[in-house]
Amino acid sequence: MGERDEEDRPFETTQGRDGGAGGGALTDLTRLHVHEMARLLRTGEVSSRALAEAHLAAAGRQNHALNAWLVIDRKSALAQADAADRRLAESRRPGGSGVAALHPLCGVPVGLKDLVSVKGGQATAGSKILKGYVAPFDSTVTARLRQAGAVILGKTNMDEFAMGSSTEHSAYGPTANPWDLTRVPGGSSGGSAAAVAAFHVPVSIGTDTGGSIRQPASLCGIVGLKPTYGRVSRYGIVAFASSLDQIGPLARDARDAAILLHAVSGRDDRDATSAPVPVPDELLDLPASDDEAASYLKGRRLALPREYFVDGMEPGVAARVREAVAAMEAAGAIIEEVSLPHTDYGLATYYIIAPAEASSNLARYDGVVYGFADRSSGDYIADYLCTRGTGFGPEVKRRIMLGTYALSAGYYDAYYLKAQKVRTLIKADFDAVWAAGFDAICAPTSPTVAFPMGARVEDPVAMYLSDACTLPVNMAGLPGISIPAGLSDGLPVGLQLVGAPWRELGMLRLARAYEAITARATWRDLEPAELHLTDDPTTPSPLERQARRTQGAPATGSGDQP
Repeated sequence: MGERDEEDRPFETTQGRDGGAGGGALTDLTRLHVHEMARLLRTGEVSSRALAEAHLAAAGRQNHALNAWLVIDRKSALAQADAADRRLAESRRPGGSGVAALHPLCGVPVGLKDLVSVKGGQATAGSKILKGYVAPFDSTVTARLRQAGAVILGKTNMDEFAMGSSTEHSAYGPTANPWDLTRVPGGSSGGSAAAVAAFHVPVSIGTDTGGSIRQPASLCGIVGLKPTYGRVSRYGIVAFASSLDQIGPLARDARDAAILLHAVSGRDDRDATSAPVPVPDELLDLPASDDEAASYLKGRRLALPREYFVDGMEPGVAARVREAVAAMEAAGAIIEEVSLPHTDYGLATYYIIAPAEASSNLARYDGVVYGFADRSSGDYIADYLCTRGTGFGPEVKRRIMLGTYALSAGYYDAYYLKAQKVRTLIKADFDAVWAAGFDAICAPTSPTVAFPMGARVEDPVAMYLSDACTLPVNMAGLPGISIPAGLSDGLPVGLQLVGAPWRELGMLRLARAYEAITARATWRDLEPAELHLTDDPTTPSPLERQARRTQGAPATGSGDQP
Protein backbone atom coordinates (compact mmCIF):
# COMPACT_ATOMS: atom_id res chain seq x y z
CA MET A 1 0.00 0.00 0.00
CA GLY A 2 2.92 2.27 0.66
CA GLU A 3 3.60 5.06 3.07
CA ARG A 4 3.09 8.68 2.11
CA ASP A 5 5.03 11.24 4.10
CA GLU A 6 3.75 14.73 3.52
CA GLU A 7 6.91 16.19 5.04
CA ASP A 8 8.84 14.91 2.01
CA ARG A 9 6.28 16.01 -0.55
CA PRO A 10 7.65 18.65 -2.93
CA PHE A 11 5.97 22.03 -2.89
CA GLU A 12 5.97 24.47 -5.78
CA THR A 13 4.96 28.09 -5.57
CA THR A 14 4.91 28.58 -9.32
CA GLN A 15 1.68 28.57 -11.29
CA GLY A 16 1.06 26.48 -14.35
CA ARG A 17 1.00 22.86 -13.19
CA ASP A 18 -1.27 20.68 -15.32
CA GLY A 19 -4.09 19.38 -13.16
CA GLY A 20 -5.10 16.24 -15.05
CA ALA A 21 -8.69 15.70 -16.17
CA GLY A 22 -9.69 19.32 -15.81
CA GLY A 23 -6.73 20.55 -17.84
CA GLY A 24 -5.52 24.13 -17.95
CA ALA A 25 -3.11 26.08 -15.80
CA LEU A 26 -3.71 25.59 -12.12
CA THR A 27 -2.53 27.36 -9.00
CA ASP A 28 -0.70 24.97 -6.67
CA LEU A 29 -1.76 26.82 -3.54
CA THR A 30 -5.42 26.10 -4.25
CA ARG A 31 -4.73 22.36 -4.50
CA LEU A 32 -3.31 22.07 -0.99
CA HIS A 33 -5.27 20.40 1.79
CA VAL A 34 -5.77 22.14 5.12
CA HIS A 35 -3.28 19.89 6.89
CA GLU A 36 -0.70 20.75 4.20
CA MET A 37 -1.45 24.48 4.45
CA ALA A 38 -1.10 24.32 8.24
CA ARG A 39 2.40 22.84 7.97
CA LEU A 40 3.55 25.41 5.42
CA LEU A 41 2.04 28.32 7.34
CA ARG A 42 3.71 27.26 10.56
CA THR A 43 7.13 26.94 8.93
CA GLY A 44 6.68 30.23 7.09
CA GLU A 45 7.06 28.63 3.65
CA VAL A 46 3.79 30.21 2.59
CA SER A 47 1.78 33.14 3.94
CA SER A 48 -1.89 33.33 4.71
CA ARG A 49 -2.14 36.32 2.39
CA ALA A 50 -0.71 34.29 -0.49
CA LEU A 51 -3.24 31.53 0.18
CA ALA A 52 -6.08 34.04 0.36
CA GLU A 53 -5.05 35.80 -2.84
CA ALA A 54 -4.75 32.52 -4.77
CA HIS A 55 -8.18 31.32 -3.66
CA LEU A 56 -9.81 34.72 -4.15
CA ALA A 57 -8.43 34.85 -7.67
CA ALA A 58 -9.83 31.40 -8.53
CA ALA A 59 -13.22 32.18 -7.00
CA GLY A 60 -13.48 35.57 -8.69
CA ARG A 61 -12.41 34.23 -12.07
CA GLN A 62 -14.67 31.17 -12.10
CA ASN A 63 -17.77 32.28 -10.22
CA HIS A 64 -19.48 33.55 -13.37
CA ALA A 65 -19.72 30.00 -14.68
CA LEU A 66 -20.52 28.37 -11.31
CA ASN A 67 -22.47 30.91 -9.22
CA ALA A 68 -21.16 29.18 -6.13
CA TRP A 69 -20.62 32.48 -4.29
CA LEU A 70 -23.13 35.18 -3.44
CA VAL A 71 -20.44 37.34 -1.82
CA ILE A 72 -16.67 37.27 -2.25
CA ASP A 73 -15.33 39.73 0.31
CA ARG A 74 -11.79 40.37 -0.87
CA LYS A 75 -11.08 43.34 1.41
CA SER A 76 -12.15 41.59 4.60
CA ALA A 77 -10.49 38.30 3.61
CA LEU A 78 -7.10 39.95 3.01
CA ALA A 79 -7.36 41.83 6.31
CA GLN A 80 -8.05 38.53 8.10
CA ALA A 81 -5.15 36.89 6.26
CA ASP A 82 -2.77 39.68 7.30
CA ALA A 83 -3.95 39.28 10.90
CA ALA A 84 -3.31 35.54 10.68
CA ASP A 85 0.19 36.17 9.32
CA ARG A 86 0.94 38.46 12.26
CA ARG A 87 -0.37 35.82 14.64
CA LEU A 88 1.78 33.16 13.00
CA ALA A 89 4.86 35.38 13.06
CA GLU A 90 4.35 36.21 16.72
CA SER A 91 4.03 32.53 17.61
CA ARG A 92 7.36 31.79 15.88
CA ARG A 93 9.27 34.45 17.80
CA PRO A 94 11.51 33.41 20.72
CA GLY A 95 9.37 33.55 23.81
CA GLY A 96 6.18 33.36 21.76
CA SER A 97 3.41 30.86 22.36
CA GLY A 98 4.78 28.54 19.66
CA VAL A 99 3.08 27.43 16.48
CA ALA A 100 1.96 24.19 18.13
CA ALA A 101 -0.52 26.23 20.18
CA LEU A 102 -2.25 27.50 17.05
CA HIS A 103 -5.24 25.75 15.56
CA PRO A 104 -4.50 24.13 12.16
CA LEU A 105 -7.11 26.44 10.60
CA CYS A 106 -5.09 29.55 11.43
CA GLY A 107 -4.53 31.37 8.13
CA VAL A 108 -6.63 28.91 6.08
CA PRO A 109 -9.39 30.12 3.68
CA VAL A 110 -12.96 29.04 4.52
CA GLY A 111 -16.36 29.58 2.87
CA LEU A 112 -19.67 30.04 4.72
CA LYS A 113 -23.14 29.08 3.54
CA ASP A 114 -25.23 32.26 3.32
CA LEU A 115 -27.36 31.48 6.35
CA VAL A 116 -24.44 31.85 8.76
CA SER A 117 -24.43 35.25 10.48
CA VAL A 118 -21.28 37.35 10.06
CA LYS A 119 -21.41 40.71 11.81
CA GLY A 120 -21.81 43.51 9.29
CA GLY A 121 -22.42 41.10 6.40
CA GLN A 122 -25.41 39.67 4.62
CA ALA A 123 -27.23 36.46 5.51
CA THR A 124 -29.89 36.01 2.84
CA ALA A 125 -30.47 32.25 3.31
CA GLY A 126 -30.85 32.28 -0.47
CA SER A 127 -34.12 34.21 -0.17
CA LYS A 128 -35.36 37.51 -1.55
CA ILE A 129 -37.14 38.15 1.74
CA LEU A 130 -33.76 38.62 3.48
CA LYS A 131 -32.22 40.74 0.73
CA GLY A 132 -30.61 43.76 2.34
CA TYR A 133 -30.51 42.26 5.82
CA VAL A 134 -27.22 42.94 7.62
CA ALA A 135 -26.34 40.62 10.50
CA PRO A 136 -25.74 42.58 13.74
CA PHE A 137 -23.64 39.81 15.33
CA ASP A 138 -21.46 36.79 14.59
CA SER A 139 -22.90 33.31 14.82
CA THR A 140 -21.12 30.97 17.22
CA VAL A 141 -19.65 29.12 14.23
CA THR A 142 -18.27 32.39 12.85
CA ALA A 143 -16.86 33.40 16.23
CA ARG A 144 -15.11 30.06 16.64
CA LEU A 145 -13.64 30.25 13.15
CA ARG A 146 -12.31 33.72 13.95
CA GLN A 147 -10.86 32.41 17.22
CA ALA A 148 -9.07 29.68 15.30
CA GLY A 149 -7.68 32.27 12.88
CA ALA A 150 -9.50 31.06 9.77
CA VAL A 151 -9.89 33.45 6.84
CA ILE A 152 -13.51 33.78 5.72
CA LEU A 153 -13.60 34.50 1.97
CA GLY A 154 -17.34 35.06 1.62
CA LYS A 155 -20.81 33.54 1.51
CA THR A 156 -21.92 30.67 -0.71
CA ASN A 157 -25.14 30.07 -2.65
CA MET A 158 -27.88 27.77 -1.36
CA ASP A 159 -31.46 26.65 -1.82
CA GLU A 160 -33.81 29.19 -0.25
CA PHE A 161 -33.96 28.63 3.52
CA ALA A 162 -32.12 25.34 2.89
CA MET A 163 -35.21 23.86 1.24
CA GLY A 164 -34.05 21.86 -1.75
CA SER A 165 -31.71 19.22 -3.09
CA SER A 166 -30.23 21.01 -6.09
CA THR A 167 -29.51 24.69 -5.27
CA GLU A 168 -31.99 25.58 -8.01
CA HIS A 169 -34.34 27.15 -5.46
CA SER A 170 -32.02 30.08 -4.67
CA ALA A 171 -33.52 33.48 -5.29
CA TYR A 172 -30.13 34.45 -6.75
CA GLY A 173 -29.89 31.83 -9.46
CA PRO A 174 -28.74 28.19 -9.49
CA THR A 175 -25.24 26.85 -8.92
CA ALA A 176 -23.51 24.60 -11.47
CA ASN A 177 -21.62 21.40 -10.74
CA PRO A 178 -17.94 21.71 -11.79
CA TRP A 179 -18.00 18.08 -13.00
CA ASP A 180 -20.68 18.99 -15.55
CA LEU A 181 -21.86 22.59 -15.81
CA THR A 182 -25.29 21.50 -17.06
CA ARG A 183 -25.94 19.53 -13.87
CA VAL A 184 -26.79 20.45 -10.29
CA PRO A 185 -24.28 20.33 -7.41
CA GLY A 186 -26.94 19.03 -5.02
CA GLY A 187 -28.39 21.02 -2.19
CA SER A 188 -29.15 22.85 -0.17
CA SER A 189 -25.43 23.45 0.49
CA GLY A 190 -24.62 23.31 -3.22
CA GLY A 191 -22.63 26.53 -3.27
CA SER A 192 -20.41 25.38 -0.41
CA ALA A 193 -19.87 21.99 -2.07
CA ALA A 194 -19.14 23.44 -5.51
CA ALA A 195 -16.69 25.97 -4.04
CA VAL A 196 -14.68 23.18 -2.40
CA ALA A 197 -14.85 20.90 -5.46
CA ALA A 198 -13.66 23.79 -7.67
CA PHE A 199 -10.70 24.57 -5.33
CA HIS A 200 -12.02 28.01 -4.38
CA VAL A 201 -11.61 27.05 -0.71
CA PRO A 202 -10.20 23.91 0.89
CA VAL A 203 -13.12 23.70 3.33
CA SER A 204 -16.52 25.29 3.79
CA ILE A 205 -19.43 25.31 6.20
CA GLY A 206 -22.81 23.85 5.24
CA THR A 207 -25.98 22.87 7.06
CA ASP A 208 -27.77 19.54 6.96
CA THR A 209 -31.49 19.22 7.72
CA GLY A 210 -32.23 16.13 5.64
CA GLY A 211 -28.97 15.52 3.81
CA SER A 212 -27.98 19.02 2.68
CA ILE A 213 -24.28 18.53 3.45
CA ARG A 214 -23.90 14.88 2.51
CA GLN A 215 -25.93 14.86 -0.72
CA PRO A 216 -24.09 17.79 -2.40
CA ALA A 217 -20.79 16.33 -1.17
CA SER A 218 -21.71 13.10 -2.96
CA LEU A 219 -22.71 14.86 -6.18
CA CYS A 220 -19.57 17.03 -6.20
CA GLY A 221 -17.09 14.30 -5.27
CA ILE A 222 -15.95 15.67 -1.90
CA VAL A 223 -16.35 14.88 1.82
CA GLY A 224 -19.36 16.18 3.72
CA LEU A 225 -20.05 15.55 7.41
CA LYS A 226 -23.27 16.01 9.37
CA PRO A 227 -22.40 15.91 13.10
CA THR A 228 -24.58 14.53 15.89
CA TYR A 229 -27.47 16.88 16.63
CA GLY A 230 -26.20 19.25 19.31
CA ARG A 231 -22.49 18.85 18.50
CA VAL A 232 -22.32 22.31 16.85
CA SER A 233 -24.18 25.39 18.06
CA ARG A 234 -26.99 26.69 15.85
CA TYR A 235 -26.84 30.19 17.38
CA GLY A 236 -26.76 32.75 14.58
CA ILE A 237 -27.82 30.27 11.88
CA VAL A 238 -31.01 31.07 9.95
CA ALA A 239 -33.36 28.26 10.95
CA PHE A 240 -35.28 25.88 8.71
CA ALA A 241 -36.37 23.00 10.99
CA SER A 242 -34.90 23.45 14.45
CA SER A 243 -35.00 19.81 15.60
CA LEU A 244 -33.22 18.66 12.43
CA ASP A 245 -30.78 21.41 11.41
CA GLN A 246 -27.10 20.80 12.06
CA ILE A 247 -23.97 22.64 10.92
CA GLY A 248 -21.03 20.72 9.52
CA PRO A 249 -17.94 20.76 7.29
CA LEU A 250 -17.38 20.14 3.59
CA ALA A 251 -13.81 19.28 2.63
CA ARG A 252 -11.70 17.34 0.16
CA ASP A 253 -10.61 14.65 2.61
CA ALA A 254 -11.45 13.25 6.04
CA ARG A 255 -8.53 14.93 7.81
CA ASP A 256 -9.63 18.38 6.70
CA ALA A 257 -13.25 17.69 7.66
CA ALA A 258 -12.08 16.63 11.11
CA ILE A 259 -10.02 19.81 11.54
CA LEU A 260 -12.97 22.06 10.65
CA LEU A 261 -15.35 20.07 12.87
CA HIS A 262 -12.94 20.44 15.78
CA ALA A 263 -12.87 24.22 15.36
CA VAL A 264 -16.64 24.80 15.39
CA SER A 265 -17.86 22.13 17.84
CA GLY A 266 -18.67 22.39 21.53
CA ARG A 267 -21.25 23.53 24.05
CA ASP A 268 -22.68 27.03 23.64
CA ASP A 269 -24.86 28.57 26.36
CA ARG A 270 -26.66 30.61 23.72
CA ASP A 271 -28.05 27.44 22.12
CA ALA A 272 -30.04 25.30 24.56
CA THR A 273 -29.85 22.34 22.17
CA SER A 274 -26.04 22.30 22.02
CA ALA A 275 -24.73 19.45 24.15
CA PRO A 276 -22.11 19.61 26.94
CA VAL A 277 -20.11 16.83 25.28
CA PRO A 278 -16.31 17.15 25.09
CA VAL A 279 -14.77 17.75 21.66
CA PRO A 280 -12.03 15.13 21.15
CA ASP A 281 -8.65 16.65 20.33
CA GLU A 282 -7.91 13.43 18.44
CA LEU A 283 -9.87 15.00 15.59
CA LEU A 284 -6.66 16.90 14.84
CA ASP A 285 -4.58 13.73 14.67
CA LEU A 286 -6.11 11.45 12.05
CA PRO A 287 -3.27 9.33 10.61
CA ALA A 288 -1.17 10.81 7.81
CA SER A 289 0.20 7.38 6.94
CA ASP A 290 -2.02 5.28 4.66
CA ASP A 291 -0.83 2.06 6.30
CA GLU A 292 -1.68 3.30 9.78
CA ALA A 293 -5.03 4.67 8.61
CA ALA A 294 -6.00 1.44 6.82
CA SER A 295 -5.26 -0.67 9.88
CA TYR A 296 -8.27 0.87 11.64
CA LEU A 297 -10.58 -1.23 9.45
CA LYS A 298 -9.38 -4.56 10.86
CA GLY A 299 -12.11 -6.15 12.94
CA ARG A 300 -14.58 -3.26 12.59
CA ARG A 301 -18.18 -4.42 12.29
CA LEU A 302 -20.03 -2.51 9.59
CA ALA A 303 -23.76 -2.86 8.95
CA LEU A 304 -25.18 -2.81 5.43
CA PRO A 305 -28.92 -1.99 5.55
CA ARG A 306 -30.87 -3.62 2.74
CA GLU A 307 -33.51 -0.84 2.77
CA TYR A 308 -30.98 1.78 1.62
CA PHE A 309 -30.64 0.29 -1.83
CA VAL A 310 -33.90 1.97 -2.81
CA ASP A 311 -36.06 1.55 -5.89
CA GLY A 312 -34.84 3.85 -8.62
CA MET A 313 -31.21 3.78 -7.50
CA GLU A 314 -28.93 3.99 -10.50
CA PRO A 315 -27.08 0.73 -11.16
CA GLY A 316 -23.74 2.54 -11.35
CA VAL A 317 -24.29 4.09 -7.91
CA ALA A 318 -25.22 0.75 -6.35
CA ALA A 319 -22.19 -0.88 -7.99
CA ARG A 320 -19.71 1.72 -6.69
CA VAL A 321 -21.10 1.52 -3.16
CA ARG A 322 -20.96 -2.28 -3.10
CA GLU A 323 -17.40 -2.13 -4.46
CA ALA A 324 -16.45 0.26 -1.66
CA VAL A 325 -17.96 -2.04 0.95
CA ALA A 326 -16.14 -5.01 -0.58
CA ALA A 327 -12.85 -3.09 -0.44
CA MET A 328 -13.33 -2.41 3.27
CA GLU A 329 -14.15 -6.06 3.84
CA ALA A 330 -10.98 -7.08 2.01
CA ALA A 331 -9.05 -4.72 4.30
CA GLY A 332 -10.31 -6.52 7.39
CA ALA A 333 -13.75 -5.06 8.15
CA ILE A 334 -16.63 -7.39 9.00
CA ILE A 335 -19.67 -6.63 6.84
CA GLU A 336 -23.11 -7.85 7.89
CA GLU A 337 -26.46 -7.11 6.28
CA VAL A 338 -29.08 -5.66 8.62
CA SER A 339 -32.62 -4.37 8.41
CA LEU A 340 -33.81 -0.90 9.38
CA PRO A 341 -37.50 -1.66 8.89
CA HIS A 342 -38.91 1.84 9.34
CA THR A 343 -36.63 3.41 6.73
CA ASP A 344 -39.44 3.42 4.16
CA TYR A 345 -41.41 5.82 6.39
CA GLY A 346 -38.54 8.29 6.68
CA LEU A 347 -39.43 10.41 3.67
CA ALA A 348 -43.09 10.82 4.61
CA THR A 349 -42.22 11.49 8.25
CA TYR A 350 -39.64 14.09 7.35
CA TYR A 351 -42.01 15.95 5.04
CA ILE A 352 -44.48 16.37 7.89
CA ILE A 353 -42.07 17.34 10.66
CA ALA A 354 -39.70 19.59 8.68
CA PRO A 355 -42.43 21.71 6.99
CA ALA A 356 -44.28 22.00 10.31
CA GLU A 357 -41.18 23.45 11.99
CA ALA A 358 -40.49 25.63 8.95
CA SER A 359 -43.99 27.14 9.02
CA SER A 360 -43.31 28.20 12.60
CA ASN A 361 -39.76 29.45 12.05
CA LEU A 362 -40.61 31.43 8.93
CA ALA A 363 -43.58 33.23 10.51
CA ARG A 364 -41.14 35.95 11.64
CA TYR A 365 -40.51 37.17 8.09
CA ASP A 366 -43.24 39.77 7.80
CA GLY A 367 -41.43 42.80 6.37
CA VAL A 368 -41.77 44.77 9.59
CA VAL A 369 -38.44 44.40 11.41
CA TYR A 370 -35.86 43.43 8.74
CA GLY A 371 -35.35 42.23 5.21
CA PHE A 372 -37.53 42.72 2.14
CA ALA A 373 -40.84 44.57 2.56
CA ASP A 374 -43.60 45.43 0.09
CA ARG A 375 -45.39 48.53 1.39
CA SER A 376 -46.97 49.54 -1.89
CA SER A 377 -50.60 49.47 -0.77
CA GLY A 378 -50.29 51.31 2.52
CA ASP A 379 -52.50 48.73 4.18
CA TYR A 380 -50.74 46.65 6.85
CA ILE A 381 -52.46 43.34 6.10
CA ALA A 382 -52.20 43.74 2.33
CA ASP A 383 -48.52 44.68 2.60
CA TYR A 384 -47.88 41.70 4.88
CA LEU A 385 -49.43 39.33 2.36
CA CYS A 386 -47.57 40.94 -0.55
CA THR A 387 -44.26 40.81 1.33
CA ARG A 388 -44.52 37.09 2.01
CA GLY A 389 -46.07 36.34 -1.37
CA THR A 390 -43.30 38.14 -3.24
CA GLY A 391 -40.41 37.47 -0.87
CA PHE A 392 -40.74 33.70 -0.62
CA GLY A 393 -40.09 31.39 -3.55
CA PRO A 394 -42.41 28.57 -4.63
CA GLU A 395 -40.65 25.77 -2.72
CA VAL A 396 -40.72 27.72 0.54
CA LYS A 397 -44.40 28.54 0.06
CA ARG A 398 -45.13 24.88 -0.63
CA ARG A 399 -43.49 23.76 2.60
CA ILE A 400 -45.09 26.52 4.68
CA MET A 401 -48.50 25.42 3.45
CA LEU A 402 -47.73 21.75 4.09
CA GLY A 403 -46.52 22.52 7.60
CA THR A 404 -49.37 24.82 8.47
CA TYR A 405 -51.84 22.17 7.31
CA ALA A 406 -50.14 19.45 9.37
CA LEU A 407 -50.30 21.64 12.50
CA SER A 408 -53.86 22.85 11.99
CA ALA A 409 -56.74 21.90 14.26
CA GLY A 410 -58.10 18.50 13.36
CA TYR A 411 -54.92 17.36 11.61
CA TYR A 412 -52.26 17.74 14.31
CA ASP A 413 -52.95 14.32 15.81
CA ALA A 414 -53.46 12.62 12.45
CA TYR A 415 -50.22 13.89 10.90
CA TYR A 416 -47.73 15.72 13.11
CA LEU A 417 -48.16 13.67 16.28
CA LYS A 418 -48.12 10.41 14.33
CA ALA A 419 -44.99 11.52 12.47
CA GLN A 420 -43.21 12.15 15.77
CA LYS A 421 -44.12 8.63 16.90
CA VAL A 422 -42.70 7.17 13.69
CA ARG A 423 -39.58 9.27 14.20
CA THR A 424 -39.10 7.46 17.50
CA LEU A 425 -39.38 4.12 15.70
CA ILE A 426 -36.77 5.19 13.12
CA LYS A 427 -34.38 6.10 15.93
CA ALA A 428 -35.09 2.74 17.62
CA ASP A 429 -33.99 0.93 14.43
CA PHE A 430 -30.60 2.63 14.64
CA ASP A 431 -30.36 2.04 18.40
CA ALA A 432 -30.77 -1.70 17.77
CA VAL A 433 -27.80 -1.64 15.38
CA TRP A 434 -25.58 0.06 17.98
CA ALA A 435 -26.81 -2.33 20.68
CA ALA A 436 -25.73 -5.23 18.44
CA GLY A 437 -22.16 -3.96 18.55
CA PHE A 438 -21.75 -2.44 15.09
CA ASP A 439 -19.19 0.34 14.65
CA ALA A 440 -20.96 2.07 11.76
CA ILE A 441 -23.51 1.71 9.00
CA CYS A 442 -22.52 1.77 5.32
CA ALA A 443 -24.99 2.99 2.70
CA PRO A 444 -25.27 5.05 -0.48
CA THR A 445 -25.44 8.80 0.05
CA SER A 446 -27.56 9.65 -2.99
CA PRO A 447 -29.49 7.16 -5.15
CA THR A 448 -28.27 8.97 -8.27
CA VAL A 449 -25.34 10.98 -9.55
CA ALA A 450 -25.79 14.69 -10.27
CA PHE A 451 -28.90 15.20 -12.37
CA PRO A 452 -29.45 17.82 -15.11
CA MET A 453 -30.60 21.29 -14.12
CA GLY A 454 -34.34 21.64 -14.54
CA ALA A 455 -34.96 17.89 -14.52
CA ARG A 456 -36.78 17.85 -11.15
CA VAL A 457 -37.84 21.44 -10.52
CA GLU A 458 -41.39 20.78 -11.68
CA ASP A 459 -41.59 17.43 -9.86
CA PRO A 460 -41.21 18.06 -6.12
CA VAL A 461 -41.62 14.38 -5.20
CA ALA A 462 -38.74 13.37 -7.50
CA MET A 463 -36.64 16.13 -5.90
CA TYR A 464 -37.54 14.95 -2.41
CA LEU A 465 -36.48 11.39 -3.27
CA SER A 466 -32.92 12.70 -3.75
CA ASP A 467 -32.57 12.63 0.04
CA ALA A 468 -34.15 9.21 0.67
CA CYS A 469 -30.86 7.76 1.94
CA THR A 470 -29.91 10.69 4.17
CA LEU A 471 -33.20 11.77 5.83
CA PRO A 472 -33.38 8.99 8.43
CA VAL A 473 -30.02 10.02 9.89
CA ASN A 474 -31.39 13.50 10.66
CA MET A 475 -34.58 12.03 12.11
CA ALA A 476 -32.45 10.06 14.58
CA GLY A 477 -30.00 12.92 15.28
CA LEU A 478 -27.00 10.80 14.29
CA PRO A 479 -23.66 11.73 12.71
CA GLY A 480 -23.18 10.83 9.05
CA ILE A 481 -20.48 11.41 6.47
CA SER A 482 -20.34 11.14 2.69
CA ILE A 483 -16.99 10.25 1.13
CA PRO A 484 -16.09 9.86 -2.56
CA ALA A 485 -16.36 6.26 -3.80
CA GLY A 486 -15.54 6.54 -7.49
CA LEU A 487 -17.46 7.56 -10.59
CA SER A 488 -20.52 6.40 -12.50
CA ASP A 489 -20.81 7.67 -16.07
CA GLY A 490 -18.01 10.12 -15.28
CA LEU A 491 -19.81 11.66 -12.28
CA PRO A 492 -19.03 11.25 -8.56
CA VAL A 493 -20.68 8.68 -6.30
CA GLY A 494 -20.76 9.03 -2.52
CA LEU A 495 -20.44 6.35 0.16
CA GLN A 496 -22.27 7.22 3.38
CA LEU A 497 -21.06 6.14 6.81
CA VAL A 498 -23.40 6.58 9.79
CA GLY A 499 -22.18 6.45 13.36
CA ALA A 500 -23.65 6.23 16.85
CA PRO A 501 -24.27 9.52 18.71
CA TRP A 502 -21.08 11.49 19.46
CA ARG A 503 -18.93 8.97 17.56
CA GLU A 504 -17.74 11.36 14.86
CA LEU A 505 -14.12 10.47 15.60
CA GLY A 506 -14.60 6.78 14.87
CA MET A 507 -16.63 7.60 11.77
CA LEU A 508 -13.88 9.90 10.50
CA ARG A 509 -11.25 7.24 11.18
CA LEU A 510 -13.26 4.83 9.03
CA ALA A 511 -13.51 7.47 6.31
CA ARG A 512 -9.76 8.08 6.49
CA ALA A 513 -9.18 4.30 6.33
CA TYR A 514 -11.27 4.05 3.16
CA GLU A 515 -9.26 6.91 1.65
CA ALA A 516 -6.10 4.98 2.47
CA ILE A 517 -7.14 1.69 0.87
CA THR A 518 -8.25 3.51 -2.30
CA ALA A 519 -5.34 5.98 -2.38
CA ARG A 520 -4.04 4.60 -5.66
CA ALA A 521 -7.38 4.31 -7.42
CA THR A 522 -7.27 6.18 -10.73
CA TRP A 523 -10.37 8.21 -9.92
CA ARG A 524 -8.59 9.72 -6.92
CA ASP A 525 -6.36 11.75 -9.27
CA LEU A 526 -9.19 13.21 -11.35
CA GLU A 527 -10.37 16.78 -11.06
CA PRO A 528 -13.87 17.93 -12.04
CA ALA A 529 -14.14 17.32 -15.77
CA GLU A 530 -15.49 20.74 -16.75
CA LEU A 531 -13.61 22.88 -14.26
CA HIS A 532 -11.37 24.21 -17.02
CA LEU A 533 -14.46 25.68 -18.75
CA THR A 534 -15.05 27.99 -15.81
CA ASP A 535 -11.90 29.94 -16.70
CA ASP A 536 -13.48 30.89 -20.05
CA PRO A 537 -15.46 34.15 -19.66
CA THR A 538 -17.69 33.12 -22.58
CA THR A 539 -18.96 30.03 -20.73
CA PRO A 540 -22.65 30.65 -19.96
CA SER A 541 -23.59 31.28 -16.36
CA PRO A 542 -26.06 28.94 -14.63
CA LEU A 543 -28.62 31.74 -14.78
CA GLU A 544 -28.13 32.09 -18.54
CA ARG A 545 -28.53 28.34 -18.95
CA GLN A 546 -31.68 28.48 -16.84
CA ALA A 547 -33.10 31.29 -18.97
CA ARG A 548 -32.45 29.32 -22.16
CA ARG A 549 -34.26 26.31 -20.70
CA THR A 550 -37.29 28.44 -19.96
CA GLN A 551 -37.39 29.55 -23.61
CA GLY A 552 -36.16 33.07 -23.63
CA ALA A 553 -37.03 34.18 -20.11
CA PRO A 554 -34.92 37.20 -19.00
CA ALA A 555 -31.68 36.29 -17.24
CA THR A 556 -32.34 38.67 -14.35
CA GLY A 557 -35.24 39.00 -11.92
CA SER A 558 -35.16 36.04 -9.55
CA GLY A 559 -31.42 35.83 -10.05
CA ASP A 560 -30.58 39.39 -9.01
CA GLN A 561 -27.53 39.50 -6.78
CA PRO A 562 -28.26 40.09 -3.10
